[in-house]
Amino acid sequence: MPAPQLAPVNPRVLVWARKDSGWALDDVAKKLAIKVERLQAWESGEKKPTVRQVQNLAKFLHRPLSTFFQPNPPDLPPLAAEYRRLPHVTPGDESPLLRLALRQMINRRQATLDLIDELGDSVLVFQGIAHLSETPAAVGQRLRQLLGLDDATQLAWASEWQAWRAWRAAVEAMGVLVFQFTKVELEEVRGLSLLDAPLPVVGINGKERVPEAKAFMLLHEVVHLMLAAGHEELPALKEKRTGPQWLDVERFAESAASHALLPEALLQAHAAAMAGNAGNWTLQEVRRLAHRFWITPLAMATRLRESGFMSWDRYNVWRNEWQAYVAALPKRGGGYATPAEKTFNRYGRPFVQLVLEAMTINRITSVDAARYLDLKFQHFDQLQNIVNGPASAGALNG
Repeated sequence: MPAPQLAPVNPRVLVWARKDSGWALDDVAKKLAIKVERLQAWESGEKKPTVRQVQNLAKFLHRPLSTFFQPNPPDLPPLAAEYRRLPHVTPGDESPLLRLALRQMINRRQATLDLIDELGDSVLVFQGIAHLSETPAAVGQRLRQLLGLDDATQLAWASEWQAWRAWRAAVEAMGVLVFQFTKVELEEVRGLSLLDAPLPVVGINGKERVPEAKAFMLLHEVVHLMLAAGHEELPALKEKRTGPQWLDVERFAESAASHALLPEALLQAHAAAMAGNAGNWTLQEVRRLAHRFWITPLAMATRLRESGFMSWDRYNVWRNEWQAYVAALPKRGGGYATPAEKTFNRYGRPFVQLVLEAMTINRITSVDAARYLDLKFQHFDQLQNIVNGPASAGALNG
């Protein structure tokens, strides 16, 4: 039997690829089923891996195989120079799965810009701007106007999933790419935004199974984009606010998002009719009112408190009751989605439509399109049917 072919990889690139991906030596060695000492020997240049081993390494680290044969590691900006500050994430210390999700969204945004240029189309320009000197209500009202969704439309939605799809389509129509990322734990991040313009990005954690929570997080991140456009926020790497100062920014974004989801006048009109019993709102009463607008009960309780329909004391009691109720619920399943539906859910209509259009007019090959969408060509017909459907409808729950 001939000896396995060794790969003339660059040891410095091996080290860079592993560290840039956020993986420790032990993790990579375990995944490749080799000893740590062997991996260390590859990275020091004492030994060379086989071609198959480099292929496995490239697949695990989600890097092009050619990367490992380059004379120098790629000169890329830190990921934290791209995304907004996140409450529980230290810049440069993101988990490997979050780092992967960030790289994929950054690359997907650049691919979108490249395809738009190739097709000769114009780029939608995000027009949202906000300042911390404004009230959250004013920013929320302006965001709602930019989204173009009126009260009657919102009240006519038949389900929480229809509401989520409508909010997402409206945000995408503003010139924002909305992606969903997978595998990252919710405890690390529920949503994020990439602040580059044009075509800033909002990323929503796909592990979030509650569509009302997805919608809130979506608008929350759009408010952060508006603040960045108003020079009130910087990328995480440059953000110098203290923890309490940043918490104030987060609360501002949360409040503004809640006002965009539910304007004060609309809340007053519907809550006043239910505000009996001296403001002692029960779990079911808040849930019923939240269901009317397809927002989370917790967001509704917060708005009731802000608008004077619920006291702080009652809110704190209610919140404890709500947390106990949620903890007792059975784990919510994700349901079934076809490969084409998963692709549409993760990448969004603008990106998917752009790739399919570029393929149709032979600007890219079907192989390129399959790579862009991470989808086998056999599913493209179904994906095209989904794209051809209404922006806020379709058989998609995700």
